[in-house]
Amino acid sequence: MKKIADHICIALLAVFLFAHCGQKRSSSKNRKKIAVVISTLNNPWFVFLGEKAAEKARSLGYETKLFDSQNNSALESDHFDNIIVEGFSAILFNPTDADGSVANVQKAKAAGIPVFCMDREINSLDAATSQILSDSYSGAVAIGKYFVRQLNKKGNYVELLGLVGDNNTWARSKGFHSVADNYKDLKMVAQQSADFDRNKAMEVMESILQAHPDIDGVFCGNDAMAMGAYQALLSSGKAGKVKVFGFDGADDVISAINAGKVAATGMQFPLVMAQTAAGFADEYIKGRKTFPQKIPVAVELVTKMNVSDYVAYGKK
Repeated sequence: MKKIADHICIALLAVFLFAHCGQKRSSSKNRKKIAVVISTLNNPWFVFLGEKAAEKARSLGYETKLFDSQNNSALESDHFDNIIVEGFSAILFNPTDADGSVANVQKAKAAGIPVFCMDREINSLDAATSQILSDSYSGAVAIGKYFVRQLNKKGNYVELLGLVGDNNTWARSKGFHSVADNYKDLKMVAQQSADFDRNKAMEVMESILQAHPDIDGVFCGNDAMAMGAYQALLSSGKAGKVKVFGFDGADDVISAINAGKVAATGMQFPLVMAQTAAGFADEYIKGRKTFPQKIPVAVELVTKMNVSDYVAYGKK
């Protein structure tokens, strides 16, 4: 009888363990997933944006996967195809191109997957579920005003543009020029794209300095380019003589402002954008279907006077 009882206990235990393991496998299989697609992870600012979006999604109970588009719209398209096939529930998206990325968002929408854009926008008002964007234009207006004061309303300057297919590039340029162009003694001697890339900005700036050695300021569409421009100025012996202005609020530029190497930057808040996008995705999955099409996130001017109030990518 004891042997029979032992066998029964073992059998019951086996059934329990099988059921429990099956339940775990089923739970894991049914766990919803959120994809985070970032334009490039070759820039610390975008690394921060992507990691914080994934971190927030995980804290809300989702499996996450981070995709790097490497500023390549074709690779971005492949990511979207894989995301659709793998059955993700939502996409937190930092586009490579305002026009070129629209088709990717539309095919996700057709597959029933909501897309929430972060920082960069797409040129469509009905493809993405919502777009959470820095107010680049207003931020650049503030930088333009400070730029004019720092150059005493006169002198020659250079502008380094970001990716030509990114709306932020032109919003920042237009915001800056809405101020600078009002001063006839301020002359832009060169305007060239450096693709938001530090190394390319250094090369572009070196080339510009050969043609225009006498400049007083450089306005850069992001902080990576500002640091590249500063390096070129340093190599040519002009650091400290030419004022450099960036846009982002990256760690190295906050340090550079403290050290007097960079004059100012526009502080964006990627944590706000990342967490808002992830929170919206969670709400959508749980039933909410209506969201604001665009949500602007303010950009703040950071200079030597107030830099102590800030850290990389935000306020202290």
